[in-house]
Amino acid sequence: MAEYSKKTKAVFVVGPTASGKTELGIHIAKHFNGEIVSADSMQIYNGIHIASAAPDVEEMQGIPHHLLEFLETDDVFSVADYVKLARQCIADIADRGKLPVIVGGTGLYINSLIDNTEFVEEAVDLTLRNRLEKRFELLGGEMMLDELSEIDKETAKRLHPNDRRRIIRAFEIYYSTGKTVTEQNLLSHSTPSFVEPLILGITFQNRALLYERINRRVDLMLERGLLDEARQTLNRVGGSGAFQAIGHKELYCYLKGECSLAEASELLKQQTRRYAKRQLTWFRRDDRINWIYADHDNPSEKGIELVNEFLKEE
Repeated sequence: MAEYSKKTKAVFVVGPTASGKTELGIHIAKHFNGEIVSADSMQIYNGIHIASAAPDVEEMQGIPHHLLEFLETDDVFSVADYVKLARQCIADIADRGKLPVIVGGTGLYINSLIDNTEFVEEAVDLTLRNRLEKRFELLGGEMMLDELSEIDKETAKRLHPNDRRRIIRAFEIYYSTGKTVTEQNLLSHSTPSFVEPLILGITFQNRALLYERINRRVDLMLERGLLDEARQTLNRVGGSGAFQAIGHKELYCYLKGECSLAEASELLKQQTRRYAKRQLTWFRRDDRINWIYADHDNPSEKGIELVNEFLKEE
């Protein structure tokens, strides 16, 4: 990967599912000689093309896409893996004189990339984990949090007593590295970012319009063969891995004969709407985002205008 004496300018297009990120990202890439890097935690997998709403060749309009459908459905892939590969893609695109355009709705991927989060890699100590699991069973979440607060008060304040996994993980990190989660988080952001980002967020001021788009998308997915795709994924990975993608697990009850297709479809719409709400909650916390409202702005014109201003800045 190339090293840069100054930060690499990159455009990020974020927002909730079904808001129009893909279309806006491709429009910007075409206008500014760019290439797209996906920032979607499900579009990285092969075999769930319909559920993940990954763009097809026609939708891409000849724009190169990176980190799209390159993993098998049972492969393990972490945020740290994503950041490492995305950095390489961005540097390569910039090296070739093109504009990196990062498009997706997975907030953790995007923030970890923009903020240059460094991830500590350590081997899992199963003996330690088993000991902590047994201790949690014995003491319960409240007492475990009391013990954690003596080591790492900030992390203990953020965790709920029922959050077993994160409580145990906090102890694991401390006993394995000698550093608390709080200390590691500070260290992980101590290196300045290698990108200068313009973050464009696309959504709707009228939330009902976004939900209508989600409902229509689900209907269209089912027409395109989502049910067969879910059945094939279930047969391959047995209800784990990529089967947990929204769009597959909601159809499980129908595939098992435990509910009607109409009920499964309604559940899928409901869960997708909830996911969009969680995405918006995540992104609303970031005041660096320039919001574009598809029900009031012309997203393409507004996006081009903002990118033009960004690229002119020295």
